[in-house]
Amino acid sequence: MSRIRLARKRDFRTGVAAILAVLMLLNVSACANGNSERNSPKYVISGGGTSGVYYNYGSNLASELSRNLPEDFVVAESEGSIDNLFRIGSGQALLGFAQSDAAANATLGDGTFGQRIPVRAIARLYDEYVHLVVRADSDINDVRDLRGRVVSLGARNSGVNLVSMRVMSAVGLTPGSLENKELGPDAAIEALRTGQIEAIFWVGGVPTPGLEKLSKEVQLRLVPIEAEVVEKLNANYGGVYRISEFPIGSYGWDTPTMTMSVPNYLVVSEDAPAPLVREITEQLFASRAALAQQVPTAALLDRRQAIFTDPIELHPGAAEYYTAAKH
Repeated sequence: MSRIRLARKRDFRTGVAAILAVLMLLNVSACANGNSERNSPKYVISGGGTSGVYYNYGSNLASELSRNLPEDFVVAESEGSIDNLFRIGSGQALLGFAQSDAAANATLGDGTFGQRIPVRAIARLYDEYVHLVVRADSDINDVRDLRGRVVSLGARNSGVNLVSMRVMSAVGLTPGSLENKELGPDAAIEALRTGQIEAIFWVGGVPTPGLEKLSKEVQLRLVPIEAEVVEKLNANYGGVYRISEFPIGSYGWDTPTMTMSVPNYLVVSEDAPAPLVREITEQLFASRAALAQQVPTAALLDRRQAIFTDPIELHPGAAEYYTAAKH
C-alpha cells in the first residue's frame, strides 16, 4: 500500500474518531443541561450465548456502564469470540469478548477472518478453561474416543469451534471422524441433557451458568486434555495455550483433571474515541466488586495482569487509564 493510501486511511480514521467524540460531547452537554431523556448513542457489547459467561458478564457490565456513564450500553447475544470480533470490525458492536487465539487470527487476518479486523484490547479479563464434558456414565475417557460419536464442536463462528477443531487435529481426528454438531452453548447443553449428543466442547470461565445448572440435574464428567496435546498446539499456534488443572469443586467434580486454558480479553473497535475507552476502562475496574457479585469470574480482573493482551495492542484510551492508575 502506498504512503498516500496509508495517510488517507489514517486521516479517515482520525476524522471518524473526531466526529464521534464531538457527538458524545454534545450528548454529555445535553444531559448536564437538565435534559431528562438520554440523547447519547446506544453502544452494543457483543456477548455470547445466554447460558455462558460472556453474556452474563456483558449484561452486567452494560448495566454498570449505563449507570455510571452518560452513554447507554446494551448486550447482544452472539455465537462467541469470532462472531464478536466480526461484529466489532463491521461496526455492529463497540465492545466484545474474545479468546486470545481468535484475537490473534483477527489481527493477522488469518483463518476464518480472511482480512485484518480493526480491534484493540481494553483488558485481559481472566483465563478460560477448555471443557470436554460428557455424562458421568459415558465410556468416553480421552479425546480420541470421540471418533464415531455425536459431539457438539461449538457454533461455527465461536472460539469453542476454533479450539475444538485444533484439539481434534492434534490427536489425528477431523470433523468427518465423528458426527459433528455445530451447536451454540444453549442448544448443546439441552442436547446433552436429553441424550441427543454424547459430548460437548466448551471454552469458558468457571462456573459457566448453563453447565452449572445442568450439573444439578445430570451427573457430568470432564474428559482430560493431556499436556502433550497442549504442547503440540502451542508449537503450531504461537504459545497461546496453557496446561491447567481444572478447578476442583466446579460443577460438583472432585477429581483433579488436566485441561488447557486460554486468556480472554475485552476488546473494542480500533476507531473508538480514546476518551470514551478510557472511561469504559475506568468503570470496568471501579465496578469489579459489583460485577463479581453476579459474575464470579469478574473477581479475577487484576490491573497488573490486565495490560498483557498480546497479540492485540491496547487501545490508546485504555493505555491512558493504566498509565494514570500507576500514579
